Amino acid sequence: MNKQKTKSAAVMPRIDHQVVIIGAGFSGLNMAIRLKEAGITDFVVLERAEDVGGTWRDNSYPGCACDVPSVAYSYSFEQVPDWSRSFAGSAEIQRYIHHCVAKYGLSPWLQFGKGVKRAVFDGKAGVWTLTTEDDNTITARAVVSAVGGLVNPAYPDIPGLKTFKGNVFHTARWDHGYNLRGKRVAVIGTGASAVQVIPSIQPEVSALTVFQRTPAWVIPKPDFQVRERTKRFFRRVPAVQRAVRNAIFVASEAIMAPLVIMDTPASRILERFSLSHLRRQVRDPEMRAKLTPDFHIGCKRVLISNEYYPALSQPNVELVTDTVTKITARGVVTQDGRKHDIDAIVLATGFKLDIANAPFEIRGLDGTALGDRWQAPGSKAYMGMVVAGFPNWFVMLGPNTGPGHTSVLMYTEAQAGYILQGIQTLLGRNLRYLNVRQNVQDAWHERLQARMQYTSWASGCRSWYLDAHGENHTLFPGLASEYVFTAKRFKLEKYDATVYA
Repeated sequence: MNKQKTKSAAVMPRIDHQVVIIGAGFSGLNMAIRLKEAGITDFVVLERAEDVGGTWRDNSYPGCACDVPSVAYSYSFEQVPDWSRSFAGSAEIQRYIHHCVAKYGLSPWLQFGKGVKRAVFDGKAGVWTLTTEDDNTITARAVVSAVGGLVNPAYPDIPGLKTFKGNVFHTARWDHGYNLRGKRVAVIGTGASAVQVIPSIQPEVSALTVFQRTPAWVIPKPDFQVRERTKRFFRRVPAVQRAVRNAIFVASEAIMAPLVIMDTPASRILERFSLSHLRRQVRDPEMRAKLTPDFHIGCKRVLISNEYYPALSQPNVELVTDTVTKITARGVVTQDGRKHDIDAIVLATGFKLDIANAPFEIRGLDGTALGDRWQAPGSKAYMGMVVAGFPNWFVMLGPNTGPGHTSVLMYTEAQAGYILQGIQTLLGRNLRYLNVRQNVQDAWHERLQARMQYTSWASGCRSWYLDAHGENHTLFPGLASEYVFTAKRFKLEKYDATVYA
């Protein structure tokens, strides 16, 4: 450790907890499990809602399911043999999360209804003070922000939306008290949630009008019901299920990653596969033309579904590609002047993934606001987990750590391990703070952006991956295994550190 960076500076103050985790989704709970297993029990998990689960608590729309195989979309250290399908639905994933909370005894560390609205770092004391939405304060030496990206629904800015007299709800805020049977329903959006909800509600509505802005690349979904004898076999021989999980990971790295991430002639193989899927399921040439993307595959999120195209071809469904110009009290008006009479509107418009802004007010050294730091030229974080000027603040699924081809839990498990090492270093060495060096962060970011230009995400289309400046601060431009290997060891030499007196 650099001696000139470790001069005694302060006496350790009194605090409420050694560590505060913000968010009780997959990431936050993973962090809690790792802390507890490492013997660090003076922590608390703050969750703004009234239950754990994050995305899987909030997304309960009909047909909601994961687009990663169940055995891969679960903790590597907590494999369960009884998934009902190869791709689990949201309710089953939520049950799995509750199972993990119970098995690892996390309930005493969970505090619900505790949204955080402000976080301020005291550099002299080496303490973060968090202010919750009920105006209470909590102090801690380290904070792990596991708030996630798919949290706040993105509502479209359509004139007249608030004047609609029928029922309007977002897929992430599904109104289970409203019966769609026999109704004339509009679905605005044709992304990841739409391809699931449209086939699920199509049989029960009288008319379904789907408003599409941009067609997506869709490939078949290898989804099937898991047989009971398979579950019994996994239960008796857990090593086999682990082998299946590892095989899925290897396949995603070796096959899907090159096809989805890199903008190369090889990616055209996946495009032909997707177009073949479209031709098989949609016989009408005019409909096929509307559903054929005009951008390279991978530039936007690749969707998987066996039921989306057949649902669009049903007689009670109309696909509209004219731009929605306004919404009236009784329906939707498109650019061609046509008025579509509607009883209910489902907004399948995704999430407000505002990478350039902090999730709430966060102030680091010298009162610097993270939101200001990230405004231009965009959000930066070393390995997506630590930000220069914001000591002892760790982020899970921060900038450039999203996957484009595999399970996000591959990344978050690696992050939980890295952050644990950082916290152990902070507490074990009695450090006032750990602050990643600015040149280290800048070098990391520059390397990522240099590689980003060769990816399909930079091939010309506009997507939620890109910020206002056209830079991708969302996804990692490489293999998950590369990221996992890089995050394997916490390197103190990358940080400036100061000890307490």
